[in-house]
Amino acid sequence: MDPLIIGLVAVSAVLHVAWNVRLKTAGDPLRAATVGMLAATMGIVPVGVLAWWASGASPLPLEGVLLGLVSGTVEASYFILLSAAYRRGDLSVVYTIARGTAPLLAVAIGVVVLGERLGLAGSLGVVGLLAGFLVLQQPWRALQGHRGVDPAIAFALATGVTIATYTALDRVGTRLIDPLPYAAILWVTTSVVLVAWIRIRSGGDVAAGGPAEVRRAAVGGFLTLGAYLLILVALSVAPLSGVAPLRESATVFAAAWGSVRLGEAVTRRETARRVGASVLIVAGALLLAIGP
Repeated sequence: MDPLIIGLVAVSAVLHVAWNVRLKTAGDPLRAATVGMLAATMGIVPVGVLAWWASGASPLPLEGVLLGLVSGTVEASYFILLSAAYRRGDLSVVYTIARGTAPLLAVAIGVVVLGERLGLAGSLGVVGLLAGFLVLQQPWRALQGHRGVDPAIAFALATGVTIATYTALDRVGTRLIDPLPYAAILWVTTSVVLVAWIRIRSGGDVAAGGPAEVRRAAVGGFLTLGAYLLILVALSVAPLSGVAPLRESATVFAAAWGSVRLGEAVTRRETARRVGASVLIVAGALLLAIGP
């Protein structure tokens, strides 16, 4: 893969972790996500319109517009599920499971639906991802009677499904429409769906907390906007089976930050397990990214 693409995805990963730290530590993650998306929408729409006008203002392909609308709806579902997971679980676990599930599904879509091929390195990458997932989740503890199904993990797994879905949609959509106008369509759709969801489910003000909390969420929205634009650019020139797994390098940062800075891991051994599991996931992701 082109080093420039790797660099774009790496910067995107750091921005994405910063945004998720803000969501996890917010009083109401879903309202914070909604405020962030609304703020970012006000930034991306003028840019998207300007980019469309500069390219000749030709009519946008209907297929691309529809993909943006569907992807925006799926992304709203992503925030709803992710917020539910963060209310119930740790950043270092939820983020890693959600991001670790996504590349497995994304690769399956890339290979089966989009006709991309997975070689030996990619196959080893899948093994690494599965191993990291098992070390982090420890599903055998449920069989030993230590605990039942953790709702946070269930929501994190569902979040991973939405990530794989909108990543595949965006890979196709950005081939039909320039990434900036496409992002504008996506962001508007996501914001509208999130606002409607909050109004229907709980009513009241969409804003999260006081002015300081709202400003913090708004800044977070621009962080995720920057992260997503970098991914859209990468998806427009690189294969899905390379971009989607590589972006999961963020799991190491999230696992370390959550375990140490947020105090989610009680012991050093627990910290090592969570960070080690995320390293396995990243190793698997990198193998998928460099595999033929």
